[in-house]
Amino acid sequence: MTENDSNTMIDVIEDANFSYDGYEVVRGEYFAHLYEPSITFNRCKVYLNTACLKRLPDINYVQILVNSEEKKLAVRPCSEDEKDSFQWCTLKRKPKQISCRVFFAKIVHLMDWNPDYRYKLLGKLIKSGNEYLFIFDLTATEIYQRTIQEDEKPKTSRTPVFPAEWQNQFGLPVEEHHKQLQVNLFNGYTVFGIKDKIRTNQEDTITEEIKDE
Repeated sequence: MTENDSNTMIDVIEDANFSYDGYEVVRGEYFAHLYEPSITFNRCKVYLNTACLKRLPDINYVQILVNSEEKKLAVRPCSEDEKDSFQWCTLKRKPKQISCRVFFAKIVHLMDWNPDYRYKLLGKLIKSGNEYLFIFDLTATEIYQRTIQEDEKPKTSRTPVFPAEWQNQFGLPVEEHHKQLQVNLFNGYTVFGIKDKIRTNQEDTITEEIKDE
């Protein structure tokens, strides 16, 4: 063994009995995540951040899929000609805010969100079969509250509020965390049309509620 080898050796303790039982994976939302994929719902608009665009640099059109049972949202790359596709970026490949009053209303109704707040969700790029897609957990949100004081314009807090059930935990147990990214696209996902083409009576009612609040 040379002197250089001895200087670079790492002191490692072998422990065959180590177990992940009882450990929780600390939520990414608790750290700075400027470069992590995210989707934001705000003021009847939805947009994905620059990190999403950089991970799929050749994609211009996507579809949004929602699993109402599992409360998950998927963003799937697609061609311009596919039904319910929309352009998720500008010509200069900057994030594009998409107006979507009906879709926004349906998500707010599904998740019982406050339509006056801004909701941001972190996601992961996964591969399912031959497809790449982003997966977002609709129950894991950063909530930016908007307050209105007398004679002042509404202000949105820069400090996020997290779901109450996160208060006494760091994150998900290791095994459950691993299962979160296992997705079957043909199991419960519905493709949502972002463009407001057809409104049912229920969607009109929800939209009017948002407008009145």
